[in-house]
Amino acid sequence: MFSRKRAAVLGMLFAFALVVSACGSSEDTTTTAAAETTIAGNPAITACQVTDTGGIDDKSFNQTAWKGVTDAIAAGLATEDSDYVESQVETDYAPNIQAMLDRNCDLIITVGYLLGDATATAATNYPDQLFEILDYAYDPSMNNVIGTVFTTDQAAFLAGYLAAGVSKTGKVATYGGIAIPGAVTDFMDGFVWGVDYYNQQKGTSVEVLGWDVASQSGSFTGDFESLDNGRSMTQSLVDEGADVILPVAGPVGEASAALAAELSDVWVVGVDADWFQTLPQYSDVILTSVLKGLDVAVYDAIEQVVDGTFQGGTMVMSLANDGVGLGPINDAVDPALAAEVQTIMAGVGDGSITVGG
Repeated sequence: MFSRKRAAVLGMLFAFALVVSACGSSEDTTTTAAAETTIAGNPAITACQVTDTGGIDDKSFNQTAWKGVTDAIAAGLATEDSDYVESQVETDYAPNIQAMLDRNCDLIITVGYLLGDATATAATNYPDQLFEILDYAYDPSMNNVIGTVFTTDQAAFLAGYLAAGVSKTGKVATYGGIAIPGAVTDFMDGFVWGVDYYNQQKGTSVEVLGWDVASQSGSFTGDFESLDNGRSMTQSLVDEGADVILPVAGPVGEASAALAAELSDVWVVGVDADWFQTLPQYSDVILTSVLKGLDVAVYDAIEQVVDGTFQGGTMVMSLANDGVGLGPINDAVDPALAAEVQTIMAGVGDGSITVGG
């Protein structure tokens, strides 16, 4: 189930879940969704995305979120003039949201925790405008905003268990881009808990560098853009003995994959998207990827606007509803270990295994 030989299936984990939930069968998603829209008599909507500073082609969260829009366009739920605007610096957030307001977009999708304040201000000033924000939720919630959060600690738990199982040095590591609670640190928490669980089950003492769950402190590059920072951070962790690296830093993580490929004895774990698909040039050193269904969350929000069920509030994407998951595992991994991960995935999904104690 987890080998790269079946990457074509597992790499489409979220797309498959979407077909099942939207269509209720294995019919073609595009045809069925478009037909349902026509039958309901509801027109397609204009969906507009405001990216974080990583850019639309970050091979990570912005790009995956935009896939949700393009999937909706293909399904007839969103119009061809749906569009995005890229934020270059944080001061772009508010004016970029305003630009989409001025375009009269039906749904404005903002990507990332750092857009929380700007999105809240716009949603308050324009109560009739519908929004979705990814990796953020409001308390109290707002009727015109879907705050979407992801239990990435569950999927990262699986990656941590796997990392501990393949480590030859007894040291693995994780680092982040910016210390954002939830959006970044949940990955790191789950990774540590997965290693701990492996140690409990196997009587081993694999160590995690780069993150301390108790103090919520660790290693961060301070950005989501600099490949140089990612490379130097990875080299530092490798110098300390780590032979598996989980970079939770958007496009910065590509530098970790590049260095791992040069070293050849270091694994890297991808985040957000399936790195076998987005960074295939590093396939030999990609252990697996912690998948985050931003595309599914965006598609679902668009569908809610189209069918008139949009109510705002918080949407939680978890392992149980295929909102997060684990991508294909490298063929070089012992099949017995891959099978263990599959069993643990089922246990986390049904609640028989608790992540984080």
